[in-house]
Amino acid sequence: MTEDRTITLVVVDDQATVREALAVMLGLAEDVTVVATATNGAEAVEAAERYHPDVLLMDLNMPVMDGVEATGRIHRAEPDTTVLVLTTFDDDESILAALHAGASGYLTKEAGRATILHAVRTAAQGQTVLAPAVQRRLLTLASRPMPGAPPEDRGVDLTAREREILGLIGEGLRNPQIAAKLVISEATVKTHINNLFAKAGFHSRADAVRYALRNQRSGEASQQ
Repeated sequence: MTEDRTITLVVVDDQATVREALAVMLGLAEDVTVVATATNGAEAVEAAERYHPDVLLMDLNMPVMDGVEATGRIHRAEPDTTVLVLTTFDDDESILAALHAGASGYLTKEAGRATILHAVRTAAQGQTVLAPAVQRRLLTLASRPMPGAPPEDRGVDLTAREREILGLIGEGLRNPQIAAKLVISEATVKTHINNLFAKAGFHSRADAVRYALRNQRSGEASQQ
């Protein structure tokens, strides 16, 4: 999304009162246009494919198709659409499932209007948005081994540039922001990411974020 136009947004929630309130509340912002609402994951996928929104605000627990499955489908079919989860659940399983499916942000419904609006704007710029409670959960999880997750740093021989990019992924930057920061092309960024994913055994960007957080904490501990 460029900064000189409004953010197109789809709001997805199976509860009509919540869905309508969010659509009205966020639609009042001058830089946000709610192009559609959806009542379940299947409708969310259809709306994403029809409107190609900048951001899709996604609930998780819904009928027909849940938010995690819908997020995965949208992430594959509409990679330029950022999925921002807004849900009542902040348990480990829900957080990891959503991030592994391709969500770039995770908020709980305890968040106020200003927080949600800021998250939508931040997500539209391609940055990761996590509620403070979710950040704490991820930091805790990052210190634990997860079945199928990449091993610790042993045997992973990344180049200096790959480690630099991995660190930026851990900060929540997406490919265009990484390319701009490093003054390289987005195609070069993708090549480096593909290489480091293959070397480290990452299956998703969420794996890379957790790995970066884990190694950041290890580095901080060694300096104390």
